[in-house]
Amino acid sequence: MTRVLFISSIFLSLLSLSSSQPHHFLSHHRRRSPPSSPLPKESVEVSLPLRTSGLPPPPSECTLSPLRHSFGNTIGQPPVTVRYSPPLNCPPPWSYVVLHLGGSIDGEQYDRIAAIWLSGAEILRTSTPEPAEESGTFWNVRKDVTRYSSLLQQPNGTLSMMLENLVNDEFTGVYHVNLTILFYKDEELGIVGKNWGRKLGLGLGFKNAGGDDEKQKPADLVIPVIDEGKNGLWFRIENESHVGSKRIQIPMNAKRIMLEMYVSFHGDDEFWYSNPPNSYIEANNLTTTRGNGAFREVFVKIDGNIVASEVPFPVVFTGGINPLFWEPVVAIGAFDLPSYEFDLTPFLGFLLDGESHSFELGVANAIQFWLVDANLHVWLDKNSSKVEAGVGSFKLPEFQESWEYNFLLLDGSFKVEAERKSQSSGWVSYGCLNLTTSIVKRMKLKNSITFKKNGTYKIVKQHTTVKMEVKVASSTGSLVSWRTLKRKYPLTLITSTLAVGDVNLMTTNFSHALCLKEKSSTPQGKFFRSIHNSQESGGSMLVKGHSVISGVAETQQTLSYRGDPSCFSRNVYASGGKLVTDDSTSVCPSLFHEGRFQTFGRKEII
Repeated sequence: MTRVLFISSIFLSLLSLSSSQPHHFLSHHRRRSPPSSPLPKESVEVSLPLRTSGLPPPPSECTLSPLRHSFGNTIGQPPVTVRYSPPLNCPPPWSYVVLHLGGSIDGEQYDRIAAIWLSGAEILRTSTPEPAEESGTFWNVRKDVTRYSSLLQQPNGTLSMMLENLVNDEFTGVYHVNLTILFYKDEELGIVGKNWGRKLGLGLGFKNAGGDDEKQKPADLVIPVIDEGKNGLWFRIENESHVGSKRIQIPMNAKRIMLEMYVSFHGDDEFWYSNPPNSYIEANNLTTTRGNGAFREVFVKIDGNIVASEVPFPVVFTGGINPLFWEPVVAIGAFDLPSYEFDLTPFLGFLLDGESHSFELGVANAIQFWLVDANLHVWLDKNSSKVEAGVGSFKLPEFQESWEYNFLLLDGSFKVEAERKSQSSGWVSYGCLNLTTSIVKRMKLKNSITFKKNGTYKIVKQHTTVKMEVKVASSTGSLVSWRTLKRKYPLTLITSTLAVGDVNLMTTNFSHALCLKEKSSTPQGKFFRSIHNSQESGGSMLVKGHSVISGVAETQQTLSYRGDPSCFSRNVYASGGKLVTDDSTSVCPSLFHEGRFQTFGRKEII
């Protein structure tokens, strides 16, 4: 059976230049054949389970189903909003709270970005699958939302979801979504959940909070940093000079503050890591607007001064690069996009002055468009109305950047290297404690883009490394807690295009990974964990006119976790739109030689 995919108009503009398309990777959707199977296919993101044993969690104490909605033609519409109140039959405190998003889609449709806000605070950034060719698709996203307990226990709140979708005679797919919140009293599950991190899967590794955060209770306040205009609750960043800002007054008895930022990239910046410089586009008279080079960095400012930044993890949506890669296993983070956390406790000396302060969110080198917003998590000293705080040694983040361009017509190479160092410290005095938090962070990025064979052969390589150390010391100088974190996320993308008459054969290989190593020591003990989550994909598509008329693809993914004292690993292989193997274990590798290896989940699918 011939398979037909629909290519985005932006990519078609490149195809129409000549048989040479000199850079961009694409986002498109698949045109489906008439249904031949009544059973929809499941689309999944491989992520860490709720419990290290790999077994399902026990039944929840109670559940709420606050929202069920079908997102049809919702472009330009405000978020769907319903009232929210906590369950009456299992009041707080809860040991663990899970948000479950279930969805289904049939017809023809692009992938779409979506988000969920609780009383204005974003609690999930996600994207949708594209419908399976024959039978439609369903999917499930489960996320630990315990950290939002201060909002979850408030009566008369709101729950909002935004998913901008387009439905017409050509794009017929409607996204049907059901949200459920599960509340647990099980202490064991709560402890395991906290030890594994507050987000399932990818979110582990972007926790920049310091102190004894692994054992800390959820914040007493969660304050949204959001837009309240016609474009929804997220800020739409159109260029590098555009920032989203909100003035907020921090309570005078705040003893700790952390900012959590949600980020996603779209339009001309969906594949920002592959964008060539504007000089290349102009010299070759290309019509594409996907330029401005290949370095992006999200940042946070307080009263106009940058206090934190992060190079975002390059999430690929289900229509990106080659959509056949993401059937049925989607790219890392596609269903649960990472949020980025910044400990702002060292800046309480500035913030606790009784005045409101401007919190600004932006993206360096951005072009249209990015969606960003944030939450301020604030812990309070409930025994006093005012906390004393002061700023110690603070240096504005040092930034170094180098660019090297060398091209002739459509062939050439482009290299970008960037490095940022930041250091901050500040003290907070409350009760009988006087604690100084010191944070040192270093980021390095290397990106190279190479065009060969008159621009028809493209290689993109990027490697980002982040190192961070957080120390909390008492007034006597003795160390209360410390934490070190190192994470890497490499990416390689190779695409070749061969023109044969009016048909183009596109062959693509793609690999990316998130690797993390973390050590910490608190009064409760020492903790270690490492995570390796990697995907390798390969395939080809035959493109004619507006459509991909056939294609093949396969994806291999390996996810492994090792901590004190538990382990988990999972290996999956998908080919031809089917999950071929799915193998997982919860036993540490060192136990192989002791004859104690045990597999708790294995699937062989034909």
